[in-house]
Amino acid sequence: MHHVRFRDPAGAVRTGEWHDDAITFGGETYNHDDVEILPPCEPSKIVCIGRNYADHAAEHGADVPDRPMLFLKGPNTVAGHGDTVTLPAGKERVEWEAELGVVIGEQCRNVAAEDAMDVVAGFTCFNDISNRDDQRQEQNWIRGKAFDGSAPMGPVLADPEHVPDDARVTLRVNGETKQDGSRDQMVFDVPTLVEEITTYLTLEPGDVIATGTPEGVGPLSDGDHVEVEIEGVGTLEHGVRIP
Repeated sequence: MHHVRFRDPAGAVRTGEWHDDAITFGGETYNHDDVEILPPCEPSKIVCIGRNYADHAAEHGADVPDRPMLFLKGPNTVAGHGDTVTLPAGKERVEWEAELGVVIGEQCRNVAAEDAMDVVAGFTCFNDISNRDDQRQEQNWIRGKAFDGSAPMGPVLADPEHVPDDARVTLRVNGETKQDGSRDQMVFDVPTLVEEITTYLTLEPGDVIATGTPEGVGPLSDGDHVEVEIEGVGTLEHGVRIP
């Protein structure tokens, strides 16, 4: 099943079921274009994973880490399906990063890898938009990774059983394929990430783990149309504006 948060024509926020041709909730049917698609969750934090695909590490001339590399994005970074993201002005390289997003379903701490999927509500599409100009100059990556709107996600929350272990992770810019990897190329899989993260911090319902990106990142331009497609989830679409 694919779950979707949306604002109906009366302005009420609902959680319904996403179908190819419509959204259903409470016996009502809505056309996709007649409602506002909202991000699939409201995270208190987003825990992102760096260099979790060997080919992506290589394209940056970096080694694969021996344990998951963690950094945070705050709630201010969340953007949704159909939004236009305003990027920081005056930067040479602000890049796309297509990722599988893991949405947490319950408060959890110290979760063993073998129990990790019990706390996962589902998967979504995620774009870890990255300001390389500032990322290269700082260690905590606040300017580089945590600026407003830098975490588009959606359009749905897919039940885990609908997403293959080798699900393709694809990104297109203006219709041209730029990234084409798969979930099974991750250095650290989802259960390992949940175990590692919850060793150090409590995850809350709606929190997101962004699991890293395949090779093929590149710079965004004003007016670009971005699509992140994950097999078994769907396609996240958003625009880009550079002031």
